[in-house]
Amino acid sequence: MRSRTLRALALATAAVAATTALAACGSSDDDNQKADTPAGAAAESKTLKLGYFPNITHAPALVGVNKGLFKDALTGTELTTQTFNAGPAAIEALLSGAIDATYIGPNPAINGWAKSNGQALKIIAGSTSGGAGLVVKEGINSPADLKGKKIATPQLGNTQDVALRAWLKENGLNADTNGGGDVSILPQDNATAVQAFAQGSIDGAWVPEPNLSKMLLESKGKLLVDEKTLWPNQQFVTTHLIVSQKFLKEYPGTVKKLLQGHIASVKYITDNNADAQKAANEQIKSLTSKPLKDEILTAAFKNLTFTNDPIAGSLFTSAKHAEEVGLLKPVDLKGIYDLGPLNELLKANGQPAVSDAAAS
Repeated sequence: MRSRTLRALALATAAVAATTALAACGSSDDDNQKADTPAGAAAESKTLKLGYFPNITHAPALVGVNKGLFKDALTGTELTTQTFNAGPAAIEALLSGAIDATYIGPNPAINGWAKSNGQALKIIAGSTSGGAGLVVKEGINSPADLKGKKIATPQLGNTQDVALRAWLKENGLNADTNGGGDVSILPQDNATAVQAFAQGSIDGAWVPEPNLSKMLLESKGKLLVDEKTLWPNQQFVTTHLIVSQKFLKEYPGTVKKLLQGHIASVKYITDNNADAQKAANEQIKSLTSKPLKDEILTAAFKNLTFTNDPIAGSLFTSAKHAEEVGLLKPVDLKGIYDLGPLNELLKANGQPAVSDAAAS
């Protein structure tokens, strides 16, 4: 099945490239030299440096690397990968040229766009939706019960931190950036928050999978807010795929092949869910030596949706929320998406196009 899918995508890519090739501009550097490219085809690089996280919310990357789907798609290009544990580090790597593309959450992408005045990156595909929420101790049954409580988020200004602060504000509660206010928000990495919740030193945490499932299943936590219930159609961007603008301009052919591998990975997860879970966990084990327990893996996968759609409306809303809680200066996100190559491939493969429009 995988080989047939890749052959179909490869033919689609070739057909699209022949008629709508993107022009290369700029000069190549030592690490990304142009590969020999047939006349009329979009320019390709000899190398591609891809970033992703050893986290189940990055399953399309985990599966794509583990099953060789990116390698199969990137014919003529050598793929190297680098993993990160936090969005800001991945953005810095992209800005410095240490990587060419990366899977990442929405708020780091927004911050990278703002920091570079819209010059550093483009969002080229969706990846993951859902899988985040507020887990609390028993006895906390409403927003009012959170007064005086300690709640963790992964990092000040990160995607889950913004979601918590916006939800608190909507429910008449305040929290400042120093841990004060009606609710004390404590920035802690996910592993620390999971341990702190188990030990009882915090009252809850707004976390992504698989940490949400760990807190529910291992520490008998209670899900007070499932974040997807706060969004239209219960969909919001958790992870998407971005690329540096420089690389996109110079090597559009390679970017299309990267997208071909990405589409194949999302399809593989959809068509082979059990094996995809195993492949993702194998990749996590190879990267961290700590695979997820089967019950955690199954619960986390069930709570996530893997999609090519970047769910653009949720990105614009998330940026608005960050502005409203004082964590982001007003930023113009017009142009942050370039979904043309993705939509060309989807159309050629008989799949519906995705939109870069803000929510209406």
